[in-house]
Amino acid sequence: MTDPNPCRIIGVLDDGAASLTPTALAHIRQADVIIGAERTLALFAGQFKPGARTFDLTGQLKAVPGWVDAAREVGQSCVVLATGDPLCFGIAPYLAARLCTQALEILPNVSTLQLACARLGMAWQDVPFLSIHAKDAGPWKRGAGPTHGLYRLAQAVHAHDRLLVLTSPDNTPARIAELLRIEGLADAVQMAVAENLLQPDEHVHAQLSVDEAAGMTFAPLNVVALWRIQPRDNPVLMGREDESYFQRRPKGDGTGGLITKQEVRAVSLARLQLRADSLVWDIGAGSGSVGLEAARLCHRGHVWAIEKNAHDIEVIRQNHDAFRVANYTLVHDKAPAGMEAWPDPDAVFIGGSGGELADLIRLVLSRLKPGGHLVMNFVTLENLATALETLKDVHIQGIGAKQSAETDPAKAVHGDHGSVSNDGGSAAESGSGRTLHWDVLQLQASRSRPILSMNRLAAENPVWLVSASWRDAPADAAD
Repeated sequence: MTDPNPCRIIGVLDDGAASLTPTALAHIRQADVIIGAERTLALFAGQFKPGARTFDLTGQLKAVPGWVDAAREVGQSCVVLATGDPLCFGIAPYLAARLCTQALEILPNVSTLQLACARLGMAWQDVPFLSIHAKDAGPWKRGAGPTHGLYRLAQAVHAHDRLLVLTSPDNTPARIAELLRIEGLADAVQMAVAENLLQPDEHVHAQLSVDEAAGMTFAPLNVVALWRIQPRDNPVLMGREDESYFQRRPKGDGTGGLITKQEVRAVSLARLQLRADSLVWDIGAGSGSVGLEAARLCHRGHVWAIEKNAHDIEVIRQNHDAFRVANYTLVHDKAPAGMEAWPDPDAVFIGGSGGELADLIRLVLSRLKPGGHLVMNFVTLENLATALETLKDVHIQGIGAKQSAETDPAKAVHGDHGSVSNDGGSAAESGSGRTLHWDVLQLQASRSRPILSMNRLAAENPVWLVSASWRDAPADAAD
């Protein structure tokens, strides 16, 4: 049933009445209540009917549904003025979620993004666009997390060949240019800025280098277009050759880089059960190989990595620069310092513990999301034993879970898991309807190495992979 007195959301442009249809203009001139930003209301000054009330929504967005309801309750006609297309980064979805959709009639206009593309002669049907038209996000910093106001932009510039960006007076084209510099894209991307569209001082800067844009000041009202002038990389997502990484070097002759080897890295990433939007912790990041490959796999997620060794931090930074991923945060500290501020993870990799292994396992299992996975790599039986003993004692509340699994490392690596769950791993009751499942995998690789004119197999030291996750207990499980 059509509402006899809908609130009309009308898209307007900066040329005011000139851009409107006769119907839309008539609604504005006949309305009892007109709601809009101060700048938008000013475009129609002198055109409202006598006695009409105006409401400035600047900083008052939460009040708008109440203003609309109050007008309609007494039978007054109400108009909300929006910019361009109210359904494109506009107010219409907000009001539709809080008012009956039948109480709204949307009259869209050409969007600002469309206008910018028209000025640039750019087909826009396949161009991603986003908005940073919000509060001051602050300058971009390499490795900033998802809470930063420019985070989505930093991810998008790596993922797309073309991009349209709605800016704000604080989040300017110059700030975008600086972000591109920080992300290593200064020579790979060109910019255009369309400012003051449909105003007498309209100006379009059609082709700007990143360095040029970084040093310019633009009008507060503008749209930015970005496009690649160098092809995007098509990187390997998982399983890069070890030699492609900067690596920390052991003492002595400096040969044989210290890095999670390709085969171990591949199995570890597989056992983490990563998804596109996974939140990942990398504890004891080493050379950064596991966390950086996880960042590529979780392109809509994020990786937080922590490493205490200063030399390793520099190695990770070099690898981070080479990977060109924006969804990766590196912390120079000893775990678990600062990790209380990290969001709960979907997946956790422990490659080094700094002597705090048992406490780290307890911390991780207390924070791990349902369905999440913890994967640990060990090269010593001592650390393996510590991990298995800790898993035996841990449940969702802490220590003291009932466990019947055998945790002797020598038996564990040969597949003797004691109490066997459905998937062959060990299971500890958590006391909260969940069970802790884990298993141990021993990897023993032999690699061919060139010796004179021949390749000869050389055995690598064994690595133990311990995987753990909380799972729902069967409905008929015994107490």
